[in-house]
This record gives sequence, C-alpha cells and structure tokens, in this order.
Amino acid sequence: QVQLVESGGGLVQAGGSLRLSCAASGITDNSYHMGWFRQAPGKEREFVAVVSRTSHTYYADSVKGRFTISRGNVRTTVYLQMDTLKPEDTAVYYCATSRTVLSSIRDPNMYHSWGQGTQVTVSA
Repeated sequence: QVQLVESGGGLVQAGGSLRLSCAASGITDNSYHMGWFRQAPGKEREFVAVVSRTSHTYYADSVKGRFTISRGNVRTTVYLQMDTLKPEDTAVYYCATSRTVLSSIRDPNMYHSWGQGTQVTVSA
C-alpha cells in the first residue's frame, strides 16, 4: 500500500516562495505518476502539476512558469517549487500517485493514494 507524507507548507507573503516535499513509501516499481493537487475552501480539488512515470512534467495553466515539479534522486520523492506566489494559490496541497493513462493524468479521480495535505497560505 502506497503512503504519502507531504511537508513544507506555511505562510508566505505574495511574491515569495515555498518548496513542498512528498515522500512516498510502498512504491515497488516505476509505474507511478506523482502529482500535486490543491483544494481551497469551498472549491473542488484541482490539478496543479505532475511528473509522469517517464519523467515528463505537466502543469495547470494557472501555475505554469511559476511552479516547478521534480523528482528527487530517489524516485519516490517529489518536490514542488513554488515561486512568485499569489494569494489565489492559498489552499491545502496534496501529493498523490496514479498509474492512469496519460490522457487522464490531470484528473484527481484517477489518483488512488493521497497524502494528508499541507497548508499553503499566501498573504497579500
């Protein structure tokens, strides 16, 4: 069973940066995509970024050019570097894994394991 633990959230002023980390256990092969999603109060969970099993990266339009997703030297670790943060980036950020087809890689319903989430708050 895959377990995920996120860290690195916090409070930052607009224009600042944060780096989120996600450590996975229970992954036994290279068949997983590892993604980040976020959920703001009163809103649905939304896709942020993903690194595919073949190490290709995909981003939501709202974060493209500001956020960077990467795997660590150990493939079971994934990072989300968030720069030029905006108040609208405020949300709980979740790490998740999936083995879905590439066409569904942005769909949170196709992710089967989730971390507990880490709060990111960006003040104006």
